[in-house]
Amino acid sequence: MKILDILDEESIITELKSKSKKEAIEEMAVVAAKNDDSVNIETLVEVLIEREKLGSTGIGDGVAIPHGKLSSIENVMAVFARSEEGIDFDSMDGKNAHLFFLLIAPEDSAGSHLKALARVSRLMNDPKFRLSLMEAKSREEVYRTFADEDAKY
Repeated sequence: MKILDILDEESIITELKSKSKKEAIEEMAVVAAKNDDSVNIETLVEVLIEREKLGSTGIGDGVAIPHGKLSSIENVMAVFARSEEGIDFDSMDGKNAHLFFLLIAPEDSAGSHLKALARVSRLMNDPKFRLSLMEAKSREEVYRTFADEDAKY
């Protein structure tokens, strides 16, 4: 699975305004809903917050991958966001998250949901890639960073 199969340029937030986990989830949910009419913001936020109650999706190294399933969508979709300042996401390593990859999958899509999570996890595990995302100066540059990585895959 290529990242650009699930992430488009309009789904990239180069600087989150949010200061808390809940606000970050809400801000990313608004972008998801703007890019897909079948996404209800309130439902998505509720699904993501419920998932966070099971355990934080802050995986460490400044990365969080909030994710959930919605019955209203047909394909896996993503929102990428970045925060220079960082947000306390209850990450496993206790550090603030700076890079966020929101994944939403259709309710009946266990396989594609897991493939997307695995692909994003592998990408975000690479310190050089994370640094490239943090150093990108624009939405276009962030998108190009993902495109360049997809070209290797």
